Amino acid sequence: MHIANEDDGSVPIRGGVELPARREDIELRTGDGLTLVGELALPLDAEPVATLVTLHPLPTGGGFMDSHILRKAAARLPALADLAVLRFNTRGTHSPRGTSEGRFDEGVGERYDVAAAMQFVAERHLPHPWLVGWSFGTELALKYGLEHPIDGAILLSPPLHRTTDAELAAWSGFGGPLVAVIPEFDDYLRPPEARERFAAVPNARLVEVAGGRHLWVGENLTRRVLTEIVSVVNPGALPLPTEYTG
Repeated sequence: MHIANEDDGSVPIRGGVELPARREDIELRTGDGLTLVGELALPLDAEPVATLVTLHPLPTGGGFMDSHILRKAAARLPALADLAVLRFNTRGTHSPRGTSEGRFDEGVGERYDVAAAMQFVAERHLPHPWLVGWSFGTELALKYGLEHPIDGAILLSPPLHRTTDAELAAWSGFGGPLVAVIPEFDDYLRPPEARERFAAVPNARLVEVAGGRHLWVGENLTRRVLTEIVSVVNPGALPLPTEYTG
């Protein structure tokens, strides 16, 4: 728990601090009949300028909607960057929010999960949707993102295990930004290999993070990742403050 500064009422923005936002528990209904649980976080006193549709890491490896980068994006970015943040558990995934119906399907049935999230965005008239995938979530973004009206996609630690060469190359015809944030010491895809794989997508922008690792542990790396997201989606909100008063 973070304690407000006695002099000016400011709260250091780090760790698990949660800034003010309108937060709503939601359910998504998939085309194959499953109910997925999630949360929508909106700016407290303003309409969002854009929407982050987040896709979490591998559930069989402990990934879920509360994986720390996605949780901190929802905790901070509605207040700091006027962004809507949609998080949800893909099929069969459990978190404190609850358990989504179904079973993990190796990224195949999860196509319906991405579609359900995008349908929710459309129904709620949330503006300028961006897919933000982390690890396994980047595979879902790359496989299925082009099926939906999105402004762009941001890939955090993409392993490129399940994404075929053809699926990756298809993004060369995408008119919006495709940004891949690559940790120097990633467990699966490091910058030299990433440059080789993403050569099939000349319009992709690779951001290589010195000292970064797959899980982005530590406040400095968390802040770097959130900064990279905001620099693409709402650059006018930069630099992100390190303290919050409100």
